[in-house]
Order: sequence, then C-alpha cells, then structure tokens
Amino acid sequence: MTNKQILEIAMRQSAVDSSCEWQDFTGTENKVFISEKNENARKYLELPFICDLTSYGSNIVASVSAELKEIVTEYINKFRVEHCFETPNLHVLMQKLRPLGYDICFMSEYSLPDVDILITDGLAERLQNSCPYEIRVMEKEDFQGLYDKRWSHALCADRPELDVIAAGAYEGERLVGLAGASADCESMWQIGIDVLPEFRRKGIAAALTSRLAVEILNSGKNIIPFYCCAWSNIGSIRNAIASGFRPAWVQVTAKKLDKIEEMNGKCI
Repeated sequence: MTNKQILEIAMRQSAVDSSCEWQDFTGTENKVFISEKNENARKYLELPFICDLTSYGSNIVASVSAELKEIVTEYINKFRVEHCFETPNLHVLMQKLRPLGYDICFMSEYSLPDVDILITDGLAERLQNSCPYEIRVMEKEDFQGLYDKRWSHALCADRPELDVIAAGAYEGERLVGLAGASADCESMWQIGIDVLPEFRRKGIAAALTSRLAVEILNSGKNIIPFYCCAWSNIGSIRNAIASGFRPAWVQVTAKKLDKIEEMNGKCI
C-alpha cells in the first residue's frame, strides 16, 4: 500500500463522517455540509455533528447542523485555513456558538503512517531491534485482563469490543509497555500507547507503535492505522513522528455546553 492510497482511505472515511465526498477534502474551496448519521462513521463520533471542521491542509470541510450553517460558512471564509483552527480567530466562532448553547470541545491532530519511512527504509525494524525489551504481538484473548488505568490509552474500557490487536513490551514476564489498536471503522484502526513511567524514554513507545502499525498494514485486510492526539501533547506527537507517522489532518468539534461541563466535572 502506498502513501497516496493510505491518504485516500483516510479521506474516504472522513467523507463518511462529514456527510460529503472524499474529493471535497482535496480542493482549495471551503465547503459546508449538513451533518447526518451514518452507521459506517467512526464508532466514537456522535453524529450528527453540531459543528465539525476538518482540514487536510488545502481547505476546510465543515459538517454542521442546519442551525449553524450560515454562522460556520461565514467563519471559515473569513480567515485562512490554518487560522480557523487556532486562537485568537477561533474565538470569533466560539462567541457565536455560546449564546446558542454550544462551544468548541475537541481539537485534535491526526497522523498517518509514511510507509516509505516505516517499511521501505526499515524504520520499524530498526526501532524493534534497538528496543531493550521483548516485543510480543497480542490477539484479543491475550489482553482481556489488561483493562485498567495503566493501559487506558492502549485499550478502551468504554468500547472493549473494538480493541482488536496489541503489541506489548516485556521485561521477563512483566508487561512494561502496550500499544493497542481499536477498530474505529471498517478501514481504519486507531493506535494508542502506554508505557509504565519508570520505563519511559527508552524507545519502547516508538518500537511498539511502529510494530503495531506494520502488523495492521501487513494484515491483508486493506486496513490502515492512524494516530490521534491533542496538538498540545508534545510527548505523543514526538512518538508519532519517531514511529514513522506524519500529520495528515486536523479536526475541531463543538459540543453542547452542558456536555462540556459534564466532561470537565469528571476531570476534577
């Protein structure tokens, strides 16, 4: 599978999520669509969107409620693409959303594997060879007892049925690092990673992330791995780059104010 094919698969899934066509992400003209439910969307998305902005770099595709179409259209055509995803410009949109009971909630950066680096140039193999711990690929039955706080990024306790494959790093028989893949949709599996605090900065995260990415790409199922984190999570971004992933798209999503307050309450 080539990088071009991987990017198209991601855009096709974004089109499902955003109620549009995948080619809508390839132009320079911003586009706005009314969001609709779709059973083939990524499982963790709550559709229809209130307001969601997605960009693969050249334009913005907005998927919104009919109530917000005019507001969002005006906003994304007011500023340059990249500025629509950052403050202070983002406050212009937020000031319009709040009186209606909404606000910006999620701001994420998504990365895709660069197979030229990861596989062709042998990055994944080098990372595994340099890792000081044994790496084991784990099937679903192997990680059923690992749903606890130590591995909450690698495995999702809220949607355990979606976790399909993992790679673990072992010191003897002790698990010290875990990368897991969640089948968030038919064509894309999301990788999450956890390493025990005392074992960090030893190359474990990159070795596991790259190994799991290669396992997915070589599965013969025409599935691609992807990696997501907040753009403020420097450690996670560094791991993505070290593992052979490169930034592919960004996304900003609004939620109801009471939903945001509920999430903030759980974080206290």
